[in-house]
Parts: sequence; structure tokens; C-alpha cells
Amino acid sequence: MALRAPVSFEFYPPKTDEQRAQLDRSVQRLKAHAPQFMSVTFGAGGSTLSHTPETVQRLRSEHGVAGVPHITCVGGSREEIRSLLKLYRALGCDRVVALRGDTPSGMARSGDLRYASELVALIRAEHGDHFQVEVAAYPETHPQAEDAHADLRNFKTKVDAGANGAITQYFYNTDAYFRFVDDARALGIDIPIVPGIMPISNFSQLRRFSEACGAEIPRWIGQRMRAYGDDADGIREFAADCVAGLCRRLLAGGAPSLHFYTLNLAKPTLNVLARLD
Repeated sequence: MALRAPVSFEFYPPKTDEQRAQLDRSVQRLKAHAPQFMSVTFGAGGSTLSHTPETVQRLRSEHGVAGVPHITCVGGSREEIRSLLKLYRALGCDRVVALRGDTPSGMARSGDLRYASELVALIRAEHGDHFQVEVAAYPETHPQAEDAHADLRNFKTKVDAGANGAITQYFYNTDAYFRFVDDARALGIDIPIVPGIMPISNFSQLRRFSEACGAEIPRWIGQRMRAYGDDADGIREFAADCVAGLCRRLLAGGAPSLHFYTLNLAKPTLNVLARLD
């Protein structure tokens, strides 16, 4: 049974046959929930550029779902970005996720565009209203932002440049999301702000991710995780219950939809969705 609230899923582009098979299995299972779209990242640190268009095409042609590419400013010239946009339009894409991205270590130049707002402006200048443009938002503040107020102003700059919607970094504190939405509305930002949801599968990996991106894991979650010790079933059940409760509170508070960061795995997300259906 499909979830009543709209959902979308994010994947990273596979680079090996084994990873492609894993992606295909996950997509096949998750598309039963009738997602609005399935997005494909640009690759960690701006890598795997060529794999993103391949994966978007695979989602659209082999799985019959709306594959949506991430595009970043990092390392690319205006011409390279223009070529990508033309390619995605030719593939039938009418939605993109526009991000600044992180400069990979060893990369000499950051690219012609410095900020996501400039990327959004370029998309609008080149393609008008053809693309639905999603941008990033950070309820707990971007780790490189000067402060929370500066981060909100940067968000408004992206919206003013022509963004249609936003997807947030993942979080586990609903107050952070609702306060961010309230602050954004006070600045006149009226686009949908979709919460990003990270199901908990590997807690050690999640801690590493969270330290890098500035997402806070509440102390009580860590304490409960450690209390389960080697009880894998207990951890899995607690993790799904915890994230499903987060989703319920978000939807009850008015979140327009849910965007799941799958890490190309179906089961953790399905465990959450099963509790929401």
C-alpha cells in the first residue's frame, strides 16, 4: 500500500555492475510507494559526473520513474553546465536539484559559478520555466555558514534567483525544521520546504556523516543505540520506530512531503514507510 503523503527518494550513481544491481533492486522495491521522483546525486565531492546522467536515464527508461539529476557548480564551466542541462532536457527531465557542492580534494579550481544562487539564475536564463528547480536548505545551519541568519539570507538568495522548492539536510529534531520554516516564511519565502529524512541503518556511518554535514544526532538516540549492544534486531526496530515518529510529527505539523536519503538501500526506508502506512 502506498503512503498517503507524497514521498521522493535519493540515490547515488553506481559505478560497478554490483552497485548497479543493488540500485535496480532498491528502485524496484521503493517505486511501489509511487514516489514523486527519484533523485541522483552528483557524486561524492563532485566526482562520478558521467555516472549521474547514466543513472538518471536508467531510472527513466528501465524503471519508468521520474529520474531527477543533481547539478553542482563545483569544478564546472558555464559551458559544461549548459551542456548538462541540454542533455537532461533531451532525456525528458523537467526537474533538477541545484547545489553548490563541495570542492573535491586536489581540484585546482572551483568552477565558473561560486554559489547555488548563480546556478539557479543560469538555469532560469537558459531554460526559462522548463525545469522545476529544487535547492538545499539547512534547518540546523550549513556548517560553513557565518551564522544562522547569514544562512537564511543565502537561502533567500537562491529562492529569489528562481528556485521552486527546497529539500533540507537531514535532521532528527523537528523543532529545528519548524523554526527554520517559520523564519523562512518571515522573510517572505513561500516555496515548499521538504524535510530530508535519513533512515538509520549503520549508526557509526551516520555519526561520521553527521559530523561532516553538521546534522545533530540527539544524545538520547545515541544512548539508546549503544544500549542495544549487539542486538541487531532491536537496533533495527528502534531505528525504524524513531525515524517513523519523526516523520509523523513532521507531517502532522504541515510538512508538504518527505524526501528519503536511501544510500541505495531499500530496507531501512521500507521499514520506516511500513510504520507510516
